[in-house]
Amino acid sequence: MTTMTLTCVFLPFIAAFISAIIKNEKVRNVVVILSTTASFVLSVVISQGQAQTISLSSLNFNIGGFNSVYAIIAAFMWFAASLLSPQYFNGHHKLSRYYFFFLFTMGATLGVFLSADLMTTFIFFEIMSFTSYMWVVQEETKEAMDAGKTYLAIAVLGGMVALMGLFLLYNITGTLMISELYSAVTSAGKSTKLYVAAFCLLFGFGAKAGMFPLHIWLPKAHPVAPAPASALLSGVLTKTGVFGILVVTGQILRDDEIWGYTLLALATITMVLGAVIAVFSNNLKRTLACSSLSQIGFILVGVSMITLLGEENALAANGTFLYMINHSIVKLVLFLGAGAIYLGAHTLDLNKLKGYGRNKPVIMITFLIGACSLAGIPGFMGYLSKTLVHEAIVEYAHLSHLPIITVVEWLFLFSGGLTAAYMMKLFVAIFIEKPTENTPKGKKLSPLSAIALIISAVAIPVIGVCTSLVEKITYPMLSLVEGHHFHHEIHYFSFTNLKGVLISLTIGILVYILFIRKVLIKDKTYVNPMENKISLENQVYVPAIKIISAVVGVICRLFADSTDFLVFIARKSVLTDAKEHTERKRKYAYALGDVLDHFKHDKTHKNANLFVRVSETISKTTQSISSNFSFALFMTCLGVCIILVFLIISFK
Repeated sequence: MTTMTLTCVFLPFIAAFISAIIKNEKVRNVVVILSTTASFVLSVVISQGQAQTISLSSLNFNIGGFNSVYAIIAAFMWFAASLLSPQYFNGHHKLSRYYFFFLFTMGATLGVFLSADLMTTFIFFEIMSFTSYMWVVQEETKEAMDAGKTYLAIAVLGGMVALMGLFLLYNITGTLMISELYSAVTSAGKSTKLYVAAFCLLFGFGAKAGMFPLHIWLPKAHPVAPAPASALLSGVLTKTGVFGILVVTGQILRDDEIWGYTLLALATITMVLGAVIAVFSNNLKRTLACSSLSQIGFILVGVSMITLLGEENALAANGTFLYMINHSIVKLVLFLGAGAIYLGAHTLDLNKLKGYGRNKPVIMITFLIGACSLAGIPGFMGYLSKTLVHEAIVEYAHLSHLPIITVVEWLFLFSGGLTAAYMMKLFVAIFIEKPTENTPKGKKLSPLSAIALIISAVAIPVIGVCTSLVEKITYPMLSLVEGHHFHHEIHYFSFTNLKGVLISLTIGILVYILFIRKVLIKDKTYVNPMENKISLENQVYVPAIKIISAVVGVICRLFADSTDFLVFIARKSVLTDAKEHTERKRKYAYALGDVLDHFKHDKTHKNANLFVRVSETISKTTQSISSNFSFALFMTCLGVCIILVFLIISFK
């Protein structure tokens, strides 16, 4: 089992180097598909084994529970994306580079999900961040390079803050093994330092998850990245961030109200903000990207409920894990569908895609399955997960009697309605409306591309109908957050549970009819009045960085001027400038050289001049050494005085 686990993680790394040296495109495609297939099979096989921790040098991996389940999901998504890639990238430039980083990121992501300690998580997390950056800039357009800068900046900043959190956490607990954290934190007790460590980790993992206010990379990166990469960015890479937040929730600040309410506030803003932006968007992939932002908010609301409900977190824990799985698979389906559409249309603008998919049943049906699940329509996996999280909010509202929780519940339902509205907008525009003269005809899907869409979509309605599968899927994952299994059977299709989705769908239909059709469509053209008008990056972060840079520049200048002032005082007191010496001949050196010239009958005074130059060089060198030694001695004394002052202050 140890060998298979290590092979599952490191096989994609090896395959990446092999694919890079293969020049034949068809052979490379086969190698990529076979390597992703092998990793998927291995992930399934190791999940059947006994739970255990495997070590390789300082790296630690865990088999079982959440780790194995999400390793399977990640490997499957890479497998499906590799099936669509040959047709999507047919004739594309720099494919060796793309596939190299495609496989390298797969290995890093599997390393994150199978990690048993947070340092292993961090190492693979950082590898994943840098290699996935190459996906964002693959097309090398101006927009792609700009999105890449934002993505890399957030990734590096988040990684460094998370590393600080890990250092603090290790200092407190003496361990970074995930299974040992809770007992170590309990022994050490909660402290300000522990909260600082936890929120540093939230910053780092939240940046990758796309949580507000670190979400700015997500709506920019997904539209410019190739569709198979977008599917993985949205469906898997964001879940590595959620995984880190789950570790903090379940193992570091379990049942902590400060953590729970902070996470709930950030999650609610993320949920609503993403849904609102998606409603306005007229770009297919940008809409799906903003949808991912919103759905991460839904998931994090569930995570906050796990903390706040404590011993009563069965609904929240099971719902959150099922929501994660649903979002991963749904975004795989929708982004692969978007890729299939882009293959033939070469555009993502809804105004140019009107009616494009009317005669394309595979794309239409699979896209509809993903849209219905995302909107929470009964009969699909998304309805089950959304119902569980909603009922968890209702349960906590009854327990806490806090009006703000009721507000969160209604924002949850409202955001669900917006989800239905923007998915309806996409589906109607692409698959229902009549084609225009400018609508491209497109091309037929290859068998591999069709298989990728079908196998990605099939699990969504199957789990949505066979509700008994829910607990079988989520039960192994519960130990990560000390979640509880259901104490009684959940009646998903009772009127009480259906009421929430009916409210959301009613809101969605009203928003679509009264707002999207009436306000966002002018002269049969989709418009976005908010386009480029609201940007947290351009209107808040960039100006803030400029102000901070200016302030830091002024402070540095003040320090530089104060240093110059100290040097000036020193030059006028202790270190007075040496007086300039006028050039003069060294008479003794000249005389000695002149004697030699006399014996050699040299009338050019060659030796005399040489002796003078040597004498002057020795004199200047001696003066330089003397002055530098004096300066060094002065600075040493000054440093000793400063150290003594700090020691006196600290002892007081």
